[in-house]
Amino acid sequence: MSAQEFEDGVAAANVLPGPMSTQLAIFCAWRLRGPVGGLVGGLCFILPGLVLILALASVILGPHPPAWIMGAAVGASAAVPAVALKAAVDLVPASRRRAGPKRTQAVCWVLYVILGATATIAVGRYLVVVLVLCGLTEVAIRSQRGPTGGPASVLLPAIAGHGLVLGGLGALLWVALKVGALSYGGGFVIIPLMQHDVVTTYHWMTGGQFLNAVALGQVTPGPLVQTVAVVGYAARGVGGGLLAATVAFAPSFLFVLFGAPRFDQIRRNGSVQSFLAGAGPAAVGAIAGSAVALGLTFQHLWQIPVLGGALLWLLAVRRGVVGGIVLAGLAGVALWSIGVPT
Repeated sequence: MSAQEFEDGVAAANVLPGPMSTQLAIFCAWRLRGPVGGLVGGLCFILPGLVLILALASVILGPHPPAWIMGAAVGASAAVPAVALKAAVDLVPASRRRAGPKRTQAVCWVLYVILGATATIAVGRYLVVVLVLCGLTEVAIRSQRGPTGGPASVLLPAIAGHGLVLGGLGALLWVALKVGALSYGGGFVIIPLMQHDVVTTYHWMTGGQFLNAVALGQVTPGPLVQTVAVVGYAARGVGGGLLAATVAFAPSFLFVLFGAPRFDQIRRNGSVQSFLAGAGPAAVGAIAGSAVALGLTFQHLWQIPVLGGALLWLLAVRRGVVGGIVLAGLAGVALWSIGVPT
């Protein structure tokens, strides 16, 4: 493919809800071999990480996990809030450029960030609504300045699920669908969407177990959306993990296989870009806010200095995420070996 086609794919994958890396892999495979290629490429991208994360989940969520493994898991999970904060920091420059240079645009950008962070910390289950409202607000503001290039044809449903009463398998399907089809901004934006449902509403996992699941999503290959497989495993075993992953990734296949021929139009659509200018900074705030929400689930005081070390590793020394999580896991094993509760 040409450089322009690849750039269109990257831009469109940033617009669509769900994991950008997965959608880009599907797009590249679709471009080379059509719909069948897209299916094969997407599955090859997803399956290795899915198998590995389910295998690890069976150990960590098993009835009698080895103590040293739990030490590693709890240590690694202490670094996860730092990873979330780094993700937010890395997104700020591009998000700020999209907002525009004017002072009023800068003020709106800051407000959107604050709204996203506040929603994550205070009302995580309504985060999707806040993201969509910020995007629509920016569309309305920019429409007053002149044409935006067409109707806002790519807007997300404002569905938070707060009025939906489900149980058992239906609840798992709903949570997985929200992760795959309604999460906006990708990455850590899905965490507050899952956390309230998984820990508070359905009680499939404790706060500490959920934090461990996020850590597994970071150290295994593939996108962070793989975390939903651990949630499915906690709710319904291996079958639940496979089902949750299937439902979460299905929208990405549908978005790309049916929308790829129009990716260049999506990229140039003024209303879509306006929506991104509002929802984007709210997503940045949501990712930063998830660091607070995840930190509140710590189980041991010793995780706080491990978090401090992870912050130094990622933000001051500016080293890699996987290395930081592995070192935090090793710290957990070391503390377990000297008798510290893990």
